Amino acid sequence: MAYDKVIVFGATGDVGSKAALTARQLGAEVVLALRDPSKAVPGLSAAQEQAGGFERVQADLTQPETLRAAVEQTGARAVFIYVALASPDHQRSSLEALKAAGVDWVVLLSSLSVQGDPRAIGADAAFIPFAHASVEVALQDVFGLDHYAAVRPGWFATNLYNYKPAIAASDAPLIISPLGLWDFIAAEDMGRVAGHLLVQGRAALTEGKNEIFIAGPQLTTLGEAITAIGKVLGRNIKAQNIEDDEDAFKLVSDAHPHMPEPLSRQLVAEYRKAEKRSPLYDMLDEAIANVPKYGGGQPGMTVQQWAEAHAVNFK
Repeated sequence: MAYDKVIVFGATGDVGSKAALTARQLGAEVVLALRDPSKAVPGLSAAQEQAGGFERVQADLTQPETLRAAVEQTGARAVFIYVALASPDHQRSSLEALKAAGVDWVVLLSSLSVQGDPRAIGADAAFIPFAHASVEVALQDVFGLDHYAAVRPGWFATNLYNYKPAIAASDAPLIISPLGLWDFIAAEDMGRVAGHLLVQGRAALTEGKNEIFIAGPQLTTLGEAITAIGKVLGRNIKAQNIEDDEDAFKLVSDAHPHMPEPLSRQLVAEYRKAEKRSPLYDMLDEAIANVPKYGGGQPGMTVQQWAEAHAVNFK
C-alpha cells in the first residue's frame, strides 16, 4: 500500500532532509520529527514549509515515549529512521513503541557493510556492520519481514568533509590511504531512494527482498575524490598518504571528537584495507542499478557532480 502521511526522523540531516522532500514531492504529508523542532531543515525554505504539507513534532529515537507520542499525535503509519548509536538496546524498545502507536511500515537507513543474514553478524564483528545489523534484527523481530525495508548504502560522499581542514591548508593534503577505493554515494541519492520506499511501501520491493543495497556510480580512489574537490575550487590538489597510524588516528579523532577510541582505530584500519577492492563491493553493479530503480529513475551522482554541488562547503 502507499502512504499519504509519513514521519521522517533526522530530517535536519543530509539524508533525512532529502527523504522528507522526496516524500512530499510524491504527494505525502510529511511530519518532520526532530530533537529540536526549531532547527532548519536543509533544502526546505520557510515559504515551502508554510505552503503546507509539512508539520513538526519533537521526538528522539532514543526516547521511546516521544516516538509513541509523535505517531499518536500525527496519525502517520510509515516512518523513516536511522541507526541511533546511543540506543542501549539497538532501538528495540523504540521500535516497539512505534509499532504500539500504529506504525505499519519502516524504512531504515542501514549500511552496505551488512551482508548476508544480519543475525549472523555478532559483537565480534566490526562496529559499523554489527550496530546496523542489530537494528535490522530488531526490526525483523518487532515488525516482521513484510513491514520494513533496510536501505544499505555504501561509503558516504559526505565523509569527504573530514578532509576540509587539510584541503584548505595545502595543495598536498595529508590523508589516510589516498589509494583506497570507495563508492562515495551522495546523501541526495540515499534520501531519494528512502523517500520513494517510504511513500510506496512494500509494493516498491518488487523482488520481495527487504534489503536494498545502493552505491555511488563508480569506485573512485580517495585521492581522486580530493582532486575532484580541488578542481571545483580552481586548485590542483594531489593528496599525500599519512604513513603513521597514530597520525591517522589523530585525524579521525579530530574529525569525530565524540567517537570512541576503538571505533576510531577501526576506521583507520578500514581505510588501509580499502587500498584493495573490498569484497563488500562484489554486488556493486546491483547497488549502482538500485539507485535509479528505487529512486524514481535518476542515476546516482558521480564524485565530480557531488563536488560541484557542494563546492561552497569547502570554501
